[in-house]
Amino acid sequence: MKNHPKKVLVIDVGGTHVKVHATHGRQTLKIPSGPKMTATQMVRAVKAACSSLVYDVVSIGYPGPVLHNRPIREPHNLGGGWVKCDFARAFGCPVKVINDAAMQALGGHRGGRMLFLGLGTGLGSTLVVDGVVLPLELAHLPYRKNRSYEEYAGNAGLQRLGEKKWRQHVLAIANLLKAALVAEYVVLGGGNARLLKRLPKGMETGPNSNAILGGQKLWRQP
Repeated sequence: MKNHPKKVLVIDVGGTHVKVHATHGRQTLKIPSGPKMTATQMVRAVKAACSSLVYDVVSIGYPGPVLHNRPIREPHNLGGGWVKCDFARAFGCPVKVINDAAMQALGGHRGGRMLFLGLGTGLGSTLVVDGVVLPLELAHLPYRKNRSYEEYAGNAGLQRLGEKKWRQHVLAIANLLKAALVAEYVVLGGGNARLLKRLPKGMETGPNSNAILGGQKLWRQP
C-alpha cells in the first residue's frame, strides 16, 4: 500500500462521544462513550455504525499517551482494555494510533514550528515542526502556587477562576510555552477554546474538525 490510501476512517475518542468520519463520507458520526466504554466496545460500536462504509486504513485519536502506535496508559475517563487492544486485528486493516491532541494539532498545522494546546477537561500539548508531530506531556508540570499548568488552563481551572481570570492564565501559559519551545505560532483548540475572544498576534483558535483532518494527514506521513 502506498502512502496515500484513498479511504481513511478517522476515529476521535472522547470521554463523552467517539467521533467517526470517513474521508469519502459527508458527515461525522457521534457515538456515545462514557466512563464504562472499553476498547472492545468502542471497536464494536464503530464497526456497527460504519458497516456500510468501505475503508482501507484507520486513524485513532486516543485520549492519553501513545508510544510505538499503542496506548501506554489506560484513559481516565473511559473503561479499560485500551493498552492491550490489537486495533489492527480488531478492524482488519492497518491502524495508526496517536494522542488525540496530537491528531488535532497535525490537522491545524500550516507549516513551520507550531505549538498546539488543547483546552478541554485537561490540557493537551503537541509541537509540530515542519510536519513532524512531537506529542508533549506538559500538563502536570508546575506553573504557580503549587498547581500545574493543567490546574489553571484545564476545566478545573476554569471553574475555580471564572472565565476572565482563566483567559488571562491561558494566554500567559501560551506565551510562556511559545517562548520556551521557540514556536512560531500557537493554535488553541479543544472545547473551551470557544471562550477565548481577542488573541494576540501569533495565536489562533482551531476548530475540533482539525482532528479529522489530522487523522487523514497521518497516512500522508512518511
